[in-house]
Amino acid sequence: MAKSYTSLTAIQADLTAGLVTVKELVETCLSRAKQYAHLNALNEVYAEEALQKAAVLDERLASQQPAGRLAGMVISLKDNICYKDHRVSAASKILKNFISIYSSTIAERLLAEDAIIIGRANCDEFAMGASSESSYYGPVKNMADESRVAGGSSGGSAVSVQAGMCHAAIGTDTGGSVRQPASFCGLIGLKPTYGSISRYGVIAYASSFDQPGIIANSIADAALLMEVLSGADTYDSTLSQRAVPAYTRHLEPTASQKKIGYLKEAFDSVATDPEVKQAMAAYLEKLRAAGHTVEPVTFKYLDYIVPAYYILAMAEASSNLARYDGVHYGYRSAQAENLMETYKKSRSEGFGKEVKRRIMLGTFILSAGYYDAYYAKAQKIRRLIKEETGQLLQQYDFLVLPTAPEPAFKLNNAKKDPVAAYMADIYTVQASLAGVPAVSLPAGTNSAGLPLGIQLIAAPFEEQQLLNFSKYSLSLL
Repeated sequence: MAKSYTSLTAIQADLTAGLVTVKELVETCLSRAKQYAHLNALNEVYAEEALQKAAVLDERLASQQPAGRLAGMVISLKDNICYKDHRVSAASKILKNFISIYSSTIAERLLAEDAIIIGRANCDEFAMGASSESSYYGPVKNMADESRVAGGSSGGSAVSVQAGMCHAAIGTDTGGSVRQPASFCGLIGLKPTYGSISRYGVIAYASSFDQPGIIANSIADAALLMEVLSGADTYDSTLSQRAVPAYTRHLEPTASQKKIGYLKEAFDSVATDPEVKQAMAAYLEKLRAAGHTVEPVTFKYLDYIVPAYYILAMAEASSNLARYDGVHYGYRSAQAENLMETYKKSRSEGFGKEVKRRIMLGTFILSAGYYDAYYAKAQKIRRLIKEETGQLLQQYDFLVLPTAPEPAFKLNNAKKDPVAAYMADIYTVQASLAGVPAVSLPAGTNSAGLPLGIQLIAAPFEEQQLLNFSKYSLSLL
């Protein structure tokens, strides 16, 4: 049984020294997956396949054949990322037992660098949620406190890393779905600039927001995965055509003085947990002591962020989920007796409550009488948010704000008040609306032992500076 590792650098050093084998690494992850199966992090474990790939990789390493940059890394894929000949369901009954006929660009790039995919991670149904409770497979539980949520929608991805079932995970971040679970589970969660990582083979929720992201234990692992996964893809026309920087080669804690703006409203708001404020204040004080310029900033559109995001995201969800109709593929109601009943009953029985709520709201928003009042207006607000964020990032190197207004909340809380649950995204959706990169960094724990997170936002395609400053920040947090 291999020891627990928190970085691929340490894994590969021990592989080279003959202190561990890839098979032992996989066996350790499988053992942890079995031990913590009750956390419900993985919807499916590819045990036999992972062990077979590990044996092949061990043979190559033993004969000193070249191996990929991710050799030795065990990864989980969120259950909305396609992997050929494997089930992918977006944690929904409507796609139960659906087997993908092709691999996402993400899966192909991971496999090309010899990563081992250990399973598909549980999530909110169709990635719609901030608690990973709306899954058809049941809620994900937080290892730090099993009575609490893991965050969402990539809650299973976060817990799979938190519990040592894998070394890193690939999730998706639409409005904070990588960063918030990372915060709740004490991990690093990176959402890149929109258009950095291919969405080909990722089941769509809100296409103008969806962005694959990385959950890891170390900045070095996040940087390497960013390097492997980024870059142009002929199957995704929304991708940037920029050359992919050598993030790992230039990864070093920043030595220069930076100008930091922190969100004043986060301190003033009664909705922000006092211990979250305390953790943020302590971090900012350390930055000041180190000679960085730290100033409060006011974001005048903060009150419009969540409404604008949900109007646009629900509208896009309504459009994207129209394809699940009980005819083409996926779940089909056995009670239907004609075409119209097939549509109605398949969708009514196949989708969960939260997904149906968002489809209906999105359809209403896009309807002829309300399009201008809601969707068009929200698009204008989005432009203003993007412009205001851009102006702030011209004045400051980074913006600092909490990842979430509170630590992980109790299971079943979100069901009581959906609007209150949507407000859990208040500090993460700004980066999503603006399309800029953001990272959640672990900031210790509160008095109850629950992990806290601090979020850094950078200008578009400034991931290198964001990663470098994050590595530096971890020494202060």
